[in-house]
Amino acid sequence: MATAMATAANGNLYAGLVHDAPEERFDPLVEREGVLIERIVSTGQASPPGFWYDDAREEWVVLLAGAATLEFADTADTAGQSRRLVPGDYVHIPAHCRHRVSWTDPAVPTVWLAVYLGAQA
Repeated sequence: MATAMATAANGNLYAGLVHDAPEERFDPLVEREGVLIERIVSTGQASPPGFWYDDAREEWVVLLAGAATLEFADTADTAGQSRRLVPGDYVHIPAHCRHRVSWTDPAVPTVWLAVYLGAQA
């Protein structure tokens, strides 16, 4: 009986960075039931005015390069907070915690590693 062999996936999180890309880039790295790990590259992009992410999944994100500011909706838990991120900073965002990216550094690519857990959006 033949068995399927798993192959290791590999790459470099800093490969293929474009410094003046017109749009954010989202690269899925690992997808399994209930888990998505993706690289996000921002080059000065931000969420549109009035737009809020409201995901059914938990999100854990770490900033690997660049800089960014996250804003959280005015709720009992977050009280309208904003959080400036530099390389090494990470944030756990609970499911349905409304948030937005209000700023990313336009001078250098901002590289995020995002891990989504739980229900599919």
